[in-house]
Amino acid sequence: MEIERGGKTVYGATVGILMLDTRFPRIPGDMGNAFTWPFPVQYRVVSGATPQRVVRERADGLLERFKSAACGLVAQGADGITTNCGFLSLFQDELKQAAGVPVAASSLMQIPWINSMLPRGRRAGVLTISAATLEPDHLMAANAPLDTPVVGTEGGQEFTGKILGDAAEIDFALCREDMRMAASELVSCHDDLGAIVLECTNMVPFAAEIRKLTGLPVFSAYTHICWLQSGLLPRRFTSALGDPGFPEKFS
Repeated sequence: MEIERGGKTVYGATVGILMLDTRFPRIPGDMGNAFTWPFPVQYRVVSGATPQRVVRERADGLLERFKSAACGLVAQGADGITTNCGFLSLFQDELKQAAGVPVAASSLMQIPWINSMLPRGRRAGVLTISAATLEPDHLMAANAPLDTPVVGTEGGQEFTGKILGDAAEIDFALCREDMRMAASELVSCHDDLGAIVLECTNMVPFAAEIRKLTGLPVFSAYTHICWLQSGLLPRRFTSALGDPGFPEKFS
């Protein structure tokens, strides 16, 4: 007899995503498009957490709403929590304490891991939606070096303005050009780069193109959360005969 343990409302969707309060379109690859994920996820919108308020106003006054939403996802069945904005690294410590489960608040948290993998003399750089407001304490909260190279997409035609302005329509072809321009600037200004981290979760649809353009590995919210999921719900392997688990002598 196998007895299953309960205590949740939702099963099989282990990652809970705290979403900003937005209306702009989200294409596959974007964290807020459920087709992005190769596994089920749960969503909860944080009321009043607009892109402008989170990115340019440091999510001022929103911490309790994020904590409450995180706790709600855990109560519903999530075993780990993430957010859909890299600037929310500022809330990492408070969220993990409130939620009581693993929290991966920002893709910037990958920077120390990536640096540890790179050859001596190489480091990760960051593409962000707003270099003007990505401050040292955002990096510090992610345990990233404060001298990490950062380039933003503010100089582009579409991406920063439309996302932070929460536009109802976005030209993603122009966004692609903004990504290419910013990535080219990042690598041309820093010849010691060994990898790129995408701060903004809305940049994920362009990761493959950035990789092709720069020749550098590209890490993002997608790579971060797939890693989180692999720990929350490890893959169950079977033998060649279809028997579950390992042979008895290895169990």
